[in-house]
Amino acid sequence: MKILMVCLGNICRSPLAEGILRHKIEIEGLDWTIDSAGTAAYHIGNPPDARSIAIAKQHQVDISRQRARQIKTADLDDFDLILTMDHSNYRNVLSLVKEESQRKKIKLMMDFALDHSIEEVPDPYWDDDGFQKVYQMLDTATEGILAVYTPSSS
Repeated sequence: MKILMVCLGNICRSPLAEGILRHKIEIEGLDWTIDSAGTAAYHIGNPPDARSIAIAKQHQVDISRQRARQIKTADLDDFDLILTMDHSNYRNVLSLVKEESQRKKIKLMMDFALDHSIEEVPDPYWDDDGFQKVYQMLDTATEGILAVYTPSSS
């Protein structure tokens, strides 16, 4: 399984989602590839936001070695599942689609959360207090991903 997490700049939400899911699949012993990217080129080559690194570290997840990159059209073929953090990212990724098989891979991250009333992961960039909430949302959604794609996991 190859999963790509996507947000706007690839420094806050998608690196957290990548780190959380990667941590969980390592515990489960799954041979999956997890990566993240941004729809914009603002932060290419930069590490995640220090607040994302700090909140991940509080939960024993290390994302400090990740580096931001921009999504590319080849990702639509290379990954099995592309999870976007909000509707804007979803539309931006859809704009790269060349064939229906690619479109079917693109979903909202929160589609996998138990609480389906929340559709988007808010961008915490402008809200220092938002990083803990975002971490919890992503943690819940990654549990849902594992439940869907590894039904035997608990």
